[in-house]
Amino acid sequence: MAATDTENLSFKHGALTFSARAMGDGPIVLCLHGFPDNAGSYRHQLSALAEAGYRAISLTLRGYEPSSIPADGDYTMETISTDILAVIDNLDTGAVHLVGHDWGAAVAYVAVAAAPERFKSLTVMAVPHAGRFAREGLRIPKQLRLSWYMGFFNIPWLSDWVVSRKEYAFTRRLWGDWSPGWQPEPGVLDDVILTLSQPGVRSAALGYYRAALSIKSLFVSAEAAHYAIPVPTLALSGERDGCIASDVFERLTVADDFPQGVTFHRVVGAGHFLHQEKPEVVNPLLLGWLNQHNHDR
Repeated sequence: MAATDTENLSFKHGALTFSARAMGDGPIVLCLHGFPDNAGSYRHQLSALAEAGYRAISLTLRGYEPSSIPADGDYTMETISTDILAVIDNLDTGAVHLVGHDWGAAVAYVAVAAAPERFKSLTVMAVPHAGRFAREGLRIPKQLRLSWYMGFFNIPWLSDWVVSRKEYAFTRRLWGDWSPGWQPEPGVLDDVILTLSQPGVRSAALGYYRAALSIKSLFVSAEAAHYAIPVPTLALSGERDGCIASDVFERLTVADDFPQGVTFHRVVGAGHFLHQEKPEVVNPLLLGWLNQHNHDR
């Protein structure tokens, strides 16, 4: 099989089954997508990583396919992070590099804080330290305005209906607002909408927001603001991000939270979906980081 041939993988965690796309052979780079998105989010990264000698795996997160929708509707970051650790157990290759975008970044922070020995490095895109954002981010007026949708998604039935009406026009609007001026390649948004249209997936994806603003999660997140991220971390932000303002991301990237070091880089001309918009910038940054920290743990 050629390095850039795509493999379809499957992982089990309890009663749930997760699909993934993989390319290449070598040290594992596990990639986690966000909302509204799917495993195709890393289409530009998988081939570049494979060609550079890595095995890149883009995982479909909990709830983004019928086979991984939990009966109890648990979409807390703490629980989703156990999915990630279970996938690493399934791989049985030792410590991995972890890459996360949007909700994938939020999950990644929690997974790394819980089991740092399982990771060689962390790369997060578009979202700052999850606990610090929960405690401080929404107190920043500009960010509070940008995060209006989080409260809206906590209105059951209405938000489900609005997200899906007129062939998911709201989802297309979010992509436009969050990455202004960017037009994804033909078929990319259609594929995301196809993902959200699967039975139960739209409500599951919105369940992340509902879990995040639950009373229990707010207390857990306040405590998580103090969790250290004890692996080398690369934080990438799109200059024009309309979801998490780039200056807010930088402000909330506090060195004390990253005892093994953190490097913040702003990608000029990119918005929220920076790895899709500017792979010619993001890929070299990512590969440089992985190569720098590609040691055994």
